Amino acid sequence: MKRRLISLGAALAFAVGGSLAAAAPAQAAPVVTISKVYYNSPGSDTGTNTSLNAEYVRLTNTRSVVVNLKGYYLRDKTGYVYTFTTDYKVAAGNSIIVHTGKGTNSGTHRYWGRSWYVWNNSGDTAYLRNASGSLVDSCTWGSSGSYTNC
Repeated sequence: MKRRLISLGAALAFAVGGSLAAAAPAQAAPVVTISKVYYNSPGSDTGTNTSLNAEYVRLTNTRSVVVNLKGYYLRDKTGYVYTFTTDYKVAAGNSIIVHTGKGTNSGTHRYWGRSWYVWNNSGDTAYLRNASGSLVDSCTWGSSGSYTNC
């Protein structure tokens, strides 16, 4: 009798565990990805606007439809934040670049307007969140190199 109860308990645990695993939803691919971070601009980190704008993040729309980034925000581990405050639509399959320094926003280039670097050369993480604050994508790198493809 004891052996039968143990077997019944094991079968029940397997059935419940197996059904819970099967019920877990599949993770959807992000709509927009962080596809590249150029965290160590060429040359010395002098803080010139040219050097600051050589530090950037490339975001790519991976879907076959236009995506509006209004309310999305990009941030680092320290907490520096760039927010898409107005309607900003990215065509299907296209990329945009968010530069650290100052400049005039255009169709594929946005400017953070900072006067010093955001992304740490010694390692950092870029986070992209949607308007409701949910994590859309992230990209982490270490201390080697100047950029990473995510």
